[in-house]
Amino acid sequence: MQRPKPDPIAHDTCRGFYADILHFLRKRTDNASDAADMTQDVFTQWLGYRDRARVEQPRAFLFQVARNLLSDHWRRQKVRHTVLEESTAADEQAPADTRSDPLHHVQHQQRLDQLKQVLAELSPRRREALMLHRFEGLTQAQISERMGISVSMVEKHIAAALLQCKQRLDSENGMEQPE
Repeated sequence: MQRPKPDPIAHDTCRGFYADILHFLRKRTDNASDAADMTQDVFTQWLGYRDRARVEQPRAFLFQVARNLLSDHWRRQKVRHTVLEESTAADEQAPADTRSDPLHHVQHQQRLDQLKQVLAELSPRRREALMLHRFEGLTQAQISERMGISVSMVEKHIAAALLQCKQRLDSENGMEQPE
């Protein structure tokens, strides 16, 4: 099997701007691992871009890709935090003395049954990431290592799983979803 010829322009571009892109993303995120993952994604997109030879300003192109990835990262963070805040707020609003109330017990059991069903509907990777994070208390970095994927991918799996669970549970409980 013949190995593809290396693209010297692409390689030099990656080497020349890697530190700049990493520094740019690191300053704008609160996590060095996320910044490193996004930097890798920038160059993965660059290497997959078919019209690289036509890009007149590779540095500007790479920074625009980095800004786009950063916007996606912030959007995912916002969704994740919103879902977590709503979940925490709902837990705090429940009266503490309802544990002995039979109606509360039945409602709680129904909610658990719904949650089990929703979890079963998640893709295996999303379910695994969510379970490791929420139920085993692992950090995203630990999950990344265990699952053999990037921290960014772990974050995407968890955010998507939480959103899917919330949307499904809300729809089953008659709550309208904003569009």
